Amino acid sequence: MMDKEQQENCPIERALEILGRRGTFVILRDLMDGPKRFSELQASTHLPPRTLSMRLKELEGADLLTRTQYPEVPPRVEYELTERGRALKPVLDALAAWGESL
Repeated sequence: MMDKEQQENCPIERALEILGRRGTFVILRDLMDGPKRFSELQASTHLPPRTLSMRLKELEGADLLTRTQYPEVPPRVEYELTERGRALKPVLDALAAWGESL
């Protein structure tokens, strides 16, 4: 059994702290195809707007995606994976392969 300090230093625990929240993997999956708007992500993830907004802020804070607001009317905002976010592709592919085997 790991104590609290060991858990905090465990790379898997640190990763799950960011990635283990509801909807995070489907957001990352959808952004692997390229930039998306909030409404596109909401339609594909089926997350409530508040939950989606919180996850996007968390992922931006973890440097996994960027938020770009364009100076247009009406306002347009797009979310796109950073290099660090795109580095998760093999992880997502492995999870998808494992999920298909169930």
